[in-house]
Amino acid sequence: MTERQKDRPWLMRTYAGHSTAEASNELYRRNLAKGQTGLSVAFDLPTQTGYDPDHVLARGEVGRVGVPVSHLGDMRRLFQDIPLEQMNTSMTINATAMWLLALYQVVAEEQGLDKEAIAKLSGTTQNDIVKEYLSRGTHVFPPGPSLRLTTDMITYTVNHIPKWNPINICSYHLQEAGATPVQEISYAMSTAIAVLDAVFASGQVPEERRGEVVARISFFVNAGVRFVEEMCKMRAFGRIWDKVTRERYGIENPKQRRFRYGVQVNSLGLTEAQPENNVQRIVLEMLAVTLSKDARARAVQLPAWNEALGLPRPWDQQWSLRIQQVLAHESDLLEYEDIFAGSHVIEAKVDALVADCLAEIDRIQEMGGAMAAVESGYLKSQLVSAHAERRARIESGEEKIVGVNCFEGTEPNPLTADLDTAIMTVDPANEEGVVRALGTWRDNRDELRAQEALSALKKAAAGDTNLFPATLECARAGVTTGEWAWALRDVFGEFRAPTGVSGAPVAVTAEAGSTLAAVREKVARTAADLGGGRLRLLVGKPGLDGHSNGAEQIAVRARDAGFEVVYQGIRLTPEQIVAAAVAEDVHCVGLSILSGSHAALVPDVLDRLRRAGAGDLPVIVGGIIPSADAAALREAGVAAVFTPKDFGITEIIGRIVDEIRTANRLDPLEVPA
Repeated sequence: MTERQKDRPWLMRTYAGHSTAEASNELYRRNLAKGQTGLSVAFDLPTQTGYDPDHVLARGEVGRVGVPVSHLGDMRRLFQDIPLEQMNTSMTINATAMWLLALYQVVAEEQGLDKEAIAKLSGTTQNDIVKEYLSRGTHVFPPGPSLRLTTDMITYTVNHIPKWNPINICSYHLQEAGATPVQEISYAMSTAIAVLDAVFASGQVPEERRGEVVARISFFVNAGVRFVEEMCKMRAFGRIWDKVTRERYGIENPKQRRFRYGVQVNSLGLTEAQPENNVQRIVLEMLAVTLSKDARARAVQLPAWNEALGLPRPWDQQWSLRIQQVLAHESDLLEYEDIFAGSHVIEAKVDALVADCLAEIDRIQEMGGAMAAVESGYLKSQLVSAHAERRARIESGEEKIVGVNCFEGTEPNPLTADLDTAIMTVDPANEEGVVRALGTWRDNRDELRAQEALSALKKAAAGDTNLFPATLECARAGVTTGEWAWALRDVFGEFRAPTGVSGAPVAVTAEAGSTLAAVREKVARTAADLGGGRLRLLVGKPGLDGHSNGAEQIAVRARDAGFEVVYQGIRLTPEQIVAAAVAEDVHCVGLSILSGSHAALVPDVLDRLRRAGAGDLPVIVGGIIPSADAAALREAGVAAVFTPKDFGITEIIGRIVDEIRTANRLDPLEVPA
């Protein structure tokens, strides 16, 4: 019997980066030695949002959720002894994507690559700004200028780095924000249409090269635990992309119309409760994007089992890499053609998804396209609503999550016996070192060249020339990430995306006898006891953490429980939060932080409240907070700490009312909630 010809495995990556460029470089080289076949760079929040590490908003965020890259020197150290011509590098970066790619190109040049070799660099910059407005929150500039940056980058790479994927249309973060499969496909496709329309309207690409642009558009997709539905979603994605590129843009070459995607499987469904169950969740989610040959991902990265607890350690990341390697190298998956071909069940599901998605895409086009649907708040309110409905299904038990709302009994877990060593922590002193190094870099550069480069960048931004050449000169001149972004802010302005909270419909009804009805009664009676109209809750997102899904769900449920909610969106300083709390005369401040900056930012809010004469105001905190940190926050004066294991939002609102009563020396209410 002749041996079957096996397919090549997909690219295997681990999303990684932390602390400093040197520490991350060591981690990358170790992961490559373990058999990882591509790099996936996680940048910290200041880098993603265009702030230098010495900016007030960067405090507590430097090196936490990724690597800080402030200038060319950091990029050199990040890729030291890693030959870029041999790498396939994915960079999760959006608002500052052009800047990071320019730094990457200059480092490649410094490694000795000539123009011909630069043209062979391969990898991806995420660069999807629409999903930042909707779900991830690392946007900087308004939609129009952001689309221009994306357009300029696409046209530059097609001409100079043709193997590079200049954009990764991200439906991943949409699902994390609660999107249904139909919303995930429709919003991602609408974004791709907006981007391609802008590129072709720019006049920078001749008609005969349209196919080259389409061929470089890639997607970054989520895969949830409902793996049959998720696999059908991927087949539907491919069909719709083929139809759009053929009919709307006239692309005849089927290779250029191919749906090219990488995947990070779902982190939204990973649980803090019984976290060992996350391993089988990750495996099922990986199968959704690998089982079907006709809809198989080109690159896969898996989260770690303990991601809901904090920052995974190298060993945890290795475990996730080994999961991929076992499937690719030990199983017989890669020996067969598509094993779902001809399945009437799969075909019916795919057909239904395609029909629903095309209808939603048409609806968005009638609104004026994805950018108009962002600015109107339509897309965001739809996502907030879908997420609220999902949370309601979990709380009611209709949607089961093992270890969370069913089968909650458990043996002691040896993996988390010492929770504080089950995750990696970043030394707070790391930030001081990064800030000092930034000062040294500025002191030692050619200041005149740096300022001239920034002036040229502003001039280009005020005109209509491609911004990439001016950005390259900034990179070579030693300009910093914050300086590059502020130069563009000066020309383009900044943008605060719609929160979607006010437009979200009621997801949980307050029927007689329900938990929400009981909480509504507590809210009303407490407001009456305090004699000041409705109870007022400030929901605040201090620092640069843009993961606003949890804050939005608290805001919506508090509103439905009878609170007046003050929610101003993401990216606020402690000073701004305290000023709003005092001005609005709120009864409670709720802070949401998932980036790990709680240890620096929460005590600052508490201190500022005391200095403002509002020290008795109860402060509650929610986020990914290790147990030792939670204890320290309560010791510092926080009234209550909620983590992902506290999935009952209505119960959390009830606890908030209890804390308001305690702070105001009111007797506890005998209302079950």
